[in-house]
Amino acid sequence: MPDMSTPRILVFDSGVGGLSVAACIHRALPGAELVYLADNAGFPYGGQSEQVVIARSCALIGECLAQFSCDVIVVACNTASTVVLPHLRAMTVVPVVGVVPAVKPAAACSVNRRIGLLATPATIQRPYLDDLIAEFASDCEIVRVGHPGLVSWAEQLVQGGEPPQVELDEAMAPLRANAVDTVVLGCTHYPLLLPWLRKSLPEVNTWVESGEAIARRVGFLLEQSGRLTEAETTRADGAPVVIQACFTGAAPGDIAYFMMEMGIAVARISGQWPGATAAGSV
Repeated sequence: MPDMSTPRILVFDSGVGGLSVAACIHRALPGAELVYLADNAGFPYGGQSEQVVIARSCALIGECLAQFSCDVIVVACNTASTVVLPHLRAMTVVPVVGVVPAVKPAAACSVNRRIGLLATPATIQRPYLDDLIAEFASDCEIVRVGHPGLVSWAEQLVQGGEPPQVELDEAMAPLRANAVDTVVLGCTHYPLLLPWLRKSLPEVNTWVESGEAIARRVGFLLEQSGRLTEAETTRADGAPVVIQACFTGAAPGDIAYFMMEMGIAVARISGQWPGATAAGSV
């Protein structure tokens, strides 16, 4: 593990969705530094083959670890988490945390046993999702929606855009028709859309995401390495939370302001990150 005075966590996604997870980690562990790595040159991962997602994720994360010693890796991308975790764990001793759709806590919350599951079209079709439902929500009616537009609408928020409410309402029609009382946000981009999702489905009582559970897991791993106290102690220096945000493509406009508004101010932003070239991913 890296010998650093401040615990450091690498958060990886294909775009800006992982920022929702980064914000949860910061709220739980305000003393930790974050490195944010976004493969927006390969976005969206839902449209890539498993082999491409594995190759890009492993190469980019490996190069990032060579530049920034980190205590924990968080794969804050549902699509990547379904295929890449065993490969990452085989290539590094740094603990790896993935994202799992929060089916289990949703089943614990639902009163009428009707649960909506929002995910990317790729994640919706993964067999592991069937296994999660069979294990934790077999007594529930699960209404799955794998809409291709949600992730792109979330990405547009960085540019100051808003999702088209009429189209979003149409996408949510199956959940409305089945009177779900709980919705699983099965993609890390989707918490960014919550204001519009709540407007579309005001009757939903509970929205369940994975960010807080990931933060707890990261805290557990830091505790195992004796670094939890440092991570939980708010730093007095007022330094930015994210020491560097690396984008394999162009850095999104207004990303610094967007991150500041989320409570995770960034010190440095690298668009067309050179590490992507070194990793052979661009």
